[in-house]
Amino acid sequence: MDKPEDQHVDWFVYVLKSTTLSRTYVGVAVDPERRLRQHNGELVGGARSTRAGRPWGIVARYGPFLDQGEAQEIEAAVKRLRGAARLQWKPKVDVALDQAPKRRSS
Repeated sequence: MDKPEDQHVDWFVYVLKSTTLSRTYVGVAVDPERRLRQHNGELVGGARSTRAGRPWGIVARYGPFLDQGEAQEIEAAVKRLRGAARLQWKPKVDVALDQAPKRRSS
């Protein structure tokens, strides 16, 4: 997908929960709703690990983030959590810099 350099794209981290299994899945996407449709098999391109457990629903969304790299850092932090903790993730503030991860203002 080509985009002009002056056009910004927001990135999101999302947490899915299976309605049939006791599982969650964490991912990153520009369009979490479209990505959910892929995970549920409505569109081509879902992750293999979400084939079992369909249908899935979005239970948490974090962002928007300024770029894919930042979203992937948050995705990794959320993936380290388990179960319900994934739904309650909060950014850690760097005391020295007094800054949380950069988020795009809405």
